[in-house]
Amino acid sequence: MWQEVNFDGLVGPVHNYAGLSYGNVASASNKGLVANPLEGVLEGLEKARFLSGLGMVQGVLPPHDRPHISTLRKHGFSGSDAEILAAAWRENPALIRNVTSASTMWTANAATVSPSPDTADGRVHFTPANLAAMYHRSIEAPTTARILQAMFPEGQNFAHHAPLEGGTHMGDEGAANHNRFCAEYGEVGVALYVYGRGAFENAAELKFPGRQTREASAAVARQHATAPEKTLFARQSSRAINTGAFHNDVVAVSNRNSFFYHEHAFDSPDALEADIQNAMGDVEMQFVRVLESEVPLADAVKSYLFNSQLLSVPNRKGMTLILPREVEETASTKAYVEGLVSSGGPIGQAEILDVRQSMRNGGGPACLRLRVVLSDEELAAMGANSLLDDTLYETLKVWAKKYYRDRLMPEDLGDVKLMEESFFAMDELTQILRLGSVFDFQRG
Repeated sequence: MWQEVNFDGLVGPVHNYAGLSYGNVASASNKGLVANPLEGVLEGLEKARFLSGLGMVQGVLPPHDRPHISTLRKHGFSGSDAEILAAAWRENPALIRNVTSASTMWTANAATVSPSPDTADGRVHFTPANLAAMYHRSIEAPTTARILQAMFPEGQNFAHHAPLEGGTHMGDEGAANHNRFCAEYGEVGVALYVYGRGAFENAAELKFPGRQTREASAAVARQHATAPEKTLFARQSSRAINTGAFHNDVVAVSNRNSFFYHEHAFDSPDALEADIQNAMGDVEMQFVRVLESEVPLADAVKSYLFNSQLLSVPNRKGMTLILPREVEETASTKAYVEGLVSSGGPIGQAEILDVRQSMRNGGGPACLRLRVVLSDEELAAMGANSLLDDTLYETLKVWAKKYYRDRLMPEDLGDVKLMEESFFAMDELTQILRLGSVFDFQRG
């Protein structure tokens, strides 16, 4: 049996609104607000438990160790961790805000994953995203790689690749710009890589960065050795990027043979649909293209209509959309979803969940999860203790309430006590999840 497993990123104890992500409208507009890390992590856990309760196989991924003291050491700061943090905060608070970002909770950017039916060697392939476009995220890849290797041990079932080198020219933002189409999860699928610009072009029409390059997408596809006739590349429209769709999952989401997207998500949607259908062969695709007249692009970005999870829930007729509360609070998207689920199309259910702490920083339900298609054998071969059940859920709730604050401002990030709380929390979490020493502060 095959299933798509969603691994949700846990909101970190340093979750704050520093507004670091240029091109992410929500992040910029909420800069400086009071954050509630405890509320954020409990919202995420409740979302994961809800999906598990629907019958989905659900996992979790840990936040990273923040502040990232090893990065500060590379910048020439020395002494104890406390001395380094204090000195760096005095000298450059902006640097501290970057190395203390909790952005690792958006695990859609953690890696690109190709399931074993699609790869030449029949293993699940992982490439951690280099996230080169934004400094605060560019430091994530080494830790992400260690976590994924602990959870999916290299060998007969799983293969791991190094993050792409080449800086912003080879900018790779992970699964947020990757879709997979298939009839059933265990059958050979079609991979769609979406990019915002070419690595060596002058994308003058872009107001915000085109973070994913075509060359990076092609490199990941080569590493994973997917069949060329089953591997497609499409350009995200500059209109979508300039409106705030910094990743394609802000304007498009897929599941199996269904593709739900805004008409302005891509440069050439008609040609893209034809290419996908041709690659799918006898499997009929179901395209749900939302028109500007139905949902203005700005409303789609504001509400994160497409940054939803599109799921095949056991014992449900039609697919299910997992939507943020903001969709219900935006008139155009609320009306659209009501019509969508009653239309008799492929999407027959909609569930509204509250992930406001994440949403205010520009991450909806889809940002919070990494999708990994696994067979029963592959699921059994996993390492660590990351699959959610009632026991792990309750353990993580107790853990979060022990360490997390309910109020945090960007100016609190220089607090040595916050750093100590965070490191104690991460150390205990690695024991709960049985990950080993994946964080730099644990490795000396």
